[in-house]
Amino acid sequence: MKIKRTKRRVFDSGSVLSDLAFLLIIYFIVIAGFNINKGFLMRLPAKNSTRVLLKEDILRFELDGEGAVLFEGRAVSLTEAEERIAAALAKRPDPAVLLTISGYAAWQSVVSFVELTGRLKVNSFSFKMKEP
Repeated sequence: MKIKRTKRRVFDSGSVLSDLAFLLIIYFIVIAGFNINKGFLMRLPAKNSTRVLLKEDILRFELDGEGAVLFEGRAVSLTEAEERIAAALAKRPDPAVLLTISGYAAWQSVVSFVELTGRLKVNSFSFKMKEP
């Protein structure tokens, strides 16, 4: 009696790759669940509150199209802006920082300035786009 032998089949490379792709998709879905973006965390004023500010308590900065920070019409570095804000915080308890942004300013410049105010714990921070 002769036993019929069958050849072993080698796995198709397509089925292995599809299994690998499926595992990678599951892996990235699980990892994405841990990456939580909190955005900008700022303290907003109450809905019907009013606050009186002295003119000296308002620091006005401007961000032009080239990414330069202007204070009182003069270009300053981020370090110098940080020093001015820190000096104002030391002088008065709660100054307001206003940032006017040019429509052509790079987003990284805006983010850097917002991070600067967050690092200094500025409670009153406002920004707006410059009128064209």
